[in-house]
Amino acid sequence: MANSNLNSTDLNSTSSSQDPSEDKLDSTSYQTSEDIEVPERIIDQIIGQEEAVETITKAAKQRRNVLLIGEPGIGKSMLAKGMAELLPPEELQDILVYPNMEDNQNPLIGVMPSGEGKKVVMNYKMKSKGQEEKKNMFMMLAITLIMIVGFALNQFLVAIIAAAFVFLALQQMKPRSSIMVPKLLVSAENKTTAPFVDATGAHAGALLGDVRHDPYQSGGLGTPAHERVEAGMIHRSNKGVLYIDEIGTMKPKTQQELLTAMQEKKYSITGQSETSSGAMVRSQPVPCDFVLVASGNLQVLEGMHIALRSRIRGYGYEVFMKDSMADTPENRDKLVQFIAQEVKKDGRIPHFNKEAVAEVIREAQRRAGKKDALTLRLRDLGGLVRAAGDIAKGENANVVTLDHVLNAKKLARTLEQQIADRYIVQRKEYSVFKTEGTEIGRVNGLAVIGDRSGIVLPIAAEAAPAQSKEEGRIIATGKLGEIAKEAVQNVSALIKKNTGTNISKYDIHIQFLQAYDGVEGDSASVSVATSVVSALENIPIDQSLALTGSLSVRGDVLPVGGVTGKIEAAAQSGIKKVLIPKSNMDDVFLEDRYKDKIEIIPVETLSEVLEHALIGTGKKGLIEKMRRVTEMVPKGVIKTPTINQG
Repeated sequence: MANSNLNSTDLNSTSSSQDPSEDKLDSTSYQTSEDIEVPERIIDQIIGQEEAVETITKAAKQRRNVLLIGEPGIGKSMLAKGMAELLPPEELQDILVYPNMEDNQNPLIGVMPSGEGKKVVMNYKMKSKGQEEKKNMFMMLAITLIMIVGFALNQFLVAIIAAAFVFLALQQMKPRSSIMVPKLLVSAENKTTAPFVDATGAHAGALLGDVRHDPYQSGGLGTPAHERVEAGMIHRSNKGVLYIDEIGTMKPKTQQELLTAMQEKKYSITGQSETSSGAMVRSQPVPCDFVLVASGNLQVLEGMHIALRSRIRGYGYEVFMKDSMADTPENRDKLVQFIAQEVKKDGRIPHFNKEAVAEVIREAQRRAGKKDALTLRLRDLGGLVRAAGDIAKGENANVVTLDHVLNAKKLARTLEQQIADRYIVQRKEYSVFKTEGTEIGRVNGLAVIGDRSGIVLPIAAEAAPAQSKEEGRIIATGKLGEIAKEAVQNVSALIKKNTGTNISKYDIHIQFLQAYDGVEGDSASVSVATSVVSALENIPIDQSLALTGSLSVRGDVLPVGGVTGKIEAAAQSGIKKVLIPKSNMDDVFLEDRYKDKIEIIPVETLSEVLEHALIGTGKKGLIEKMRRVTEMVPKGVIKTPTINQG
């Protein structure tokens, strides 16, 4: 197969003069992102999650609970906030807690329309103030009479002492008829939308409500129980939305209490924290008629209470959100709106001109990691927008330009990318991988840190006579994950089937060099197979080449993730050629600075990989033997699709 070099085409060009996306952007009427209208409602600002928006809209009308599952930064919290805007605000309520004269440890609860609670408290305060004034008048009258009698009897000192005792006694005295002012527990006054409460990471006391410790509980100076009652987030979200991200990390007992509150729509407040009054005080049930929007990734489901999830599923909706959207003119226009929204929300950075917008959209293509797609991890993309805006602001520029965005891409690198860059520098200094010459059993594999930061992962293989008389073993080191282990084990069957070599007489040692943080996924299958074949057949591997790809048991090279980051890491390391699965070719979006540094070669089978990777006299004979073995495989066999985790 002829080499395919992206440098000679504009297939995935990122230069403004060649990228076809710019022509589509030029057809729009705006000059800068300031010309783009930003919707007022949050629900209308959500980009690329049309199905989730539709579900949230339905759920808001029927007051259904929702579970949102997806990657971080794709708009889960925005959906929850948008749902709060859709709920009717006219149903909002004020909640008051009253003293219970019959049982001080069981405060009473009162509910009334929004705005009425403050009036009730003010009325009680006025009555209490009037009673206090009467008490003070009585005290002053008593003291005056004592002083008059003292003067009349010429007992001045006795009169003063008696007046002091009377003053202290009346100050301490609290008649049974004394008015105790209720406490406004939850106020919905002047709220134009239903409440939205983010309870992510909240402890039990903050979530469910608490009763503060009374520092004056002895000596008759105690604070009334009702004044120490504190509303929880479930109560403050009454008639609104309670949002909890990573809900599976919440303690099972707290999840159970949350389920009870959801079912009963009211929940008594008692001591929950170490500094509270414990269970001595328990209020009457407090309204908490909220809509729960829970969220997290797929792993969060493992820690989620079964009954809680069942409640959501049975009386609401579960939504699996998208992490990318189709690369269409309409969706690119949505990204233009997103940039305008981010600038408006930030309020401290200039707007973007067309060239800057086009570069952000190209970065959305790169970060999607697959052909004809735009990323929906918009929180990360928003970080790029703000970084570019900060650079422009520092230069006192009126608008953000293409250069500002390009500089921001260097400045706003993720931690994973910074680690990857440091890996590359250190490994080059210590010759952990080679970029020229040949070597038997050693290959430059490629991997990713995080979701898109590439690194070079050297892999070495050595074949030695088997220690067991029954069969040889494959021994791999490098802190491998389960998928990586399975991929390595499959290599033995793959090599025997595709090369005809009987490896049962050998113990094959495979080392992922300096893979201290572990290796997961099967995208190293091609690299492992190449290093093992080289070690078995004693044929050198070209060290100026790196490769990535997953292998089926029939020797087909399957697509993997993160190809753009992997290729750029290879180019940054000084490697001249890289082999990638042919099906990944449309997923490549290289930055301009890497295009002239590396040649990209698409491959479909293991024999093609070996043809490019191996060097030496034994290469031709091995390839011919592989072709003969392949021709012996019965035709018409249906290939089972492989789920690639690489």
